[in-house]
Amino acid sequence: MLEKVSRIISIVFNPILTPTLGFILLFLSGFYENMLTAEAKRFVLLVIFFSTATLPMLTIAILSFNPKFDFLMKNSRDSIVPLLLTAIYYYIGFVLLGRIHFLSMFKLFMLGSVLLIICLLFISFKWKISIHMAAIGAVTATFFAISFRTGINPVSAVIILVIVSGLIGTSRLVLQKNSLLQVAAGYVLGFLILYPVIYFL
Repeated sequence: MLEKVSRIISIVFNPILTPTLGFILLFLSGFYENMLTAEAKRFVLLVIFFSTATLPMLTIAILSFNPKFDFLMKNSRDSIVPLLLTAIYYYIGFVLLGRIHFLSMFKLFMLGSVLLIICLLFISFKWKISIHMAAIGAVTATFFAISFRTGINPVSAVIILVIVSGLIGTSRLVLQKNSLLQVAAGYVLGFLILYPVIYFL
């Protein structure tokens, strides 16, 4: 039962879906409530979903036709090509979000994510790090950085992110996909890269 729940958590909060889910929570938490129209929010979500979910999923589907490619990416090196292409897709999202000139946060998230993916890419050559935790760590850092920059304190959203982070980390351990060190390293890396990019730039 525990393993089944852990598998569901890993699928729902897959790194491909985490940015989109994070931005949905961002808009529901009260950030930019009076600064963005409904149309602008839909545009942002569409760009995020297209560049961080749709394109990476299509890439993995195409790579799966190659018998040498492991869809489950059990070996860290199996994630190198998907990560490289994903970094390009995030940059495309960064360019598209440049159309919203008066809010830099969205572009900074994409830029910081490109830096994070590049770091994950280099690490994956030698070691398996938790990409699931890097993704949720990045989203959590985004909320903290925006909160400190704007003075808005979205307590409910932060609590949700902390709980989800714990659930994802636990699920990866239960499924034996990552070690405790790999889980912790992924989360810390995601947080430490995104927080300064969004807070200081």
